Amino acid sequence: MQVSRTLERHRKLTIYHWPWLSVALAACLALTALAGCDIERRKSDAELGLNPQQAAGRKIYDNYCDRCHRPYSTKGKKGPGLKGVFQHQFLPMSGLPANDDRVSEIIRYGRHEMPGYSQTLDVQGMQDLLAYLHTL
Repeated sequence: MQVSRTLERHRKLTIYHWPWLSVALAACLALTALAGCDIERRKSDAELGLNPQQAAGRKIYDNYCDRCHRPYSTKGKKGPGLKGVFQHQFLPMSGLPANDDRVSEIIRYGRHEMPGYSQTLDVQGMQDLLAYLHTL
């Protein structure tokens, strides 16, 4: 008798809680979907219309820059987002002119928390990276 009462009570609780569980599950799914809104599928070099030099620069960017800078956003990670970096007269953080000379100088020698890459990038690598940055 005790077992049947316990089972009946458990069944009633389960039926009673079912709507709440489905609401909680729906809320979790909605939060998961909203959290993913900032992430979009990575486009291929062809979809972006990159030429071979720009595609080579994108590989360099992926290896060294992407961990701190978002390429297609003005929101930063550790460093500023680089969307439209060459479309403004001045760089957002430093106020330096937004041109190849200043940007390559920052890449070579670093700035604040950014390390320099003068020992890592050769002249061609720097040109490839700048070519890619111009596409952002």
